[in-house]
Amino acid sequence: MEFSAAQIAQILAGEIIGNPETKVKGLSKIEEGTEGTLSFLANPKYEEYIYSTGSSICIVNKTFEPSRELPSTLTLVKVEDAYSCFARLLEVYNQFKRKKPAVEQPSFISESAKVGKDLYIGAFAYIGNNVIIGDNTHIYPGSYIGDNVKIGANTTIFAGAKIYDDCIIGDNCIIHAGTVVGADGFGFAPNEAGEYSKVPQIGNVIIEDNVEIGANAAIDRATMGSTIIRKGAKIDNLVQIAHNVEIGKNTALASQVGVAGSAKIGERVQIGGQAGISGHIHIADGTQIVAQSGIPNTIKKAEVLMGSPGIPIEDFKKSYFGFRKLPFILKKLQELENTLKNINKTSDNA
Repeated sequence: MEFSAAQIAQILAGEIIGNPETKVKGLSKIEEGTEGTLSFLANPKYEEYIYSTGSSICIVNKTFEPSRELPSTLTLVKVEDAYSCFARLLEVYNQFKRKKPAVEQPSFISESAKVGKDLYIGAFAYIGNNVIIGDNTHIYPGSYIGDNVKIGANTTIFAGAKIYDDCIIGDNCIIHAGTVVGADGFGFAPNEAGEYSKVPQIGNVIIEDNVEIGANAAIDRATMGSTIIRKGAKIDNLVQIAHNVEIGKNTALASQVGVAGSAKIGERVQIGGQAGISGHIHIADGTQIVAQSGIPNTIKKAEVLMGSPGIPIEDFKKSYFGFRKLPFILKKLQELENTLKNINKTSDNA
């Protein structure tokens, strides 16, 4: 799909410097720009590339003034904030790329399901009994939507995602390929013989509006009640969220984070990749947890935590400095011990 500089400027309320009829049909990094692509320049470190880029259109800040001649084939669109405007343009581009409303065959939609307008249901998708789906929602091929599931409007379920029975997903959500929402929580009770009996998991998962979940994540259903992902939360690929966990509003979890059962994570929390959160604890609003940290206890106030167990980051840095010096310290202690032994021997022989 092609866009002209004039159309782009209209979408972004920008000013055109160059040919308004210049057209693009793809996107590229400014340093890798080719004819017919659109780039942007927001970071001054990349300014050198704008003088040699092959891109046809470049979005720049209104404050940008070239220090030397630009390529004659390049048209600029000047805006207030190049980075945010480019992100906005990506959203528009993504909307154009979305599948058009259709129900592909073969697919299965239960007669008891209630589906909205302008849906896309991909081939081999399964929509179970009593499912409710809002308007303009897209469910890609090979997806499974179990019985009694509710999905809001403008939500996208990508290929191969599985939504188990009774789960609820809000408006404007994105669930990427391979993710499983509502599988059984890890509930087992040991008996006297050392064997494990399964504890039925009869709850569900509730995902509120504007949540995005990456590929191959697992959000387990509650034993009783609900596992809850609050509005605006962002969950990366390969994240594990156990039964009865609650993730607060606008909280972000990076790849391979594991959250154990019944943990309550507050709002605006940021958790780095491969961090582990113990079960039955609370994490205060605004907390930041560095990648690969382990959090075994409740965090009552917002801090930046690092290490396992996680401690305030400045304390961790000081401790790590001491740890790195440990071989040197041990060597010095050994030398001091040997010196003391020699002094004692000399005293004994005196």
